[in-house]
Amino acid sequence: MTRLEDVTRGSSVRGILPEGLVTVLDVKWIGTVAIEVTYKDSAGRLGNELLDRDREPTLEIARAGQPWSFDGDGAQFRLVSEAHRIRLAYLFDPLLAVHTSLVDPLPHQITAVYDAMLPRQPLRFLLADDPGAGKTIMTGLFLKELMARGDLNRCLIVSPGNLVEQWQDELDRRFHLPFEIMTNDKLEAARTGNWFQENPLVIARLDKLSRDESVQAKLEQTDWDLIVCDEATSSAPPISATRSSTPSATAWDSSSAP
Repeated sequence: MTRLEDVTRGSSVRGILPEGLVTVLDVKWIGTVAIEVTYKDSAGRLGNELLDRDREPTLEIARAGQPWSFDGDGAQFRLVSEAHRIRLAYLFDPLLAVHTSLVDPLPHQITAVYDAMLPRQPLRFLLADDPGAGKTIMTGLFLKELMARGDLNRCLIVSPGNLVEQWQDELDRRFHLPFEIMTNDKLEAARTGNWFQENPLVIARLDKLSRDESVQAKLEQTDWDLIVCDEATSSAPPISATRSSTPSATAWDSSSAP
């Protein structure tokens, strides 16, 4: 238990104010049973308090002469500092996603992601490289960079049905991104009634989204930071004989064709 004799000039005391620590600026004794304390709170406001012996059980000296101490858990401090370092790593490593993923990108992939896509926010981008050019790798690098920078929490990937497992495997194995594939069983088992709201990283079949109105209604109730459309040309409206302009190749607000 803290005694009045422990409350000295320069000490940090908890219990004088209900909201936190105060720094003692001066102590004046009134006989041997009470002290008059002049203090400064955390906001820098000055105050004055009369403390008697009855207040001793409510007082606690945080650190005599200093408002901090070095007796905390070193392992916890290291964990927090490492998490903070990783959160800011992209400021010092311009290719953070490359160095933290199991990929060896080609020069044109790095140029597309870091020179063309990342500087454009908000992004509307169409990756139209030839088959086998590594559009999935470009997409994975882009996603991981945005997540490292705190700009991406929710992402929806719309893909033809025969490619959804490939998307999930590539993103998990190469980039450690745990995407979930939308299925009928998962939609029906959703605790909130809307599976999309419960899962921030989703891969959905294009045919399912285009034909199921109930799924479309659930999608309208959710927000996404980024939507990626694989084979985006299949989402384009049909070309009419009376239209001279090229139809849009994307069916979503933000898209790329990986």
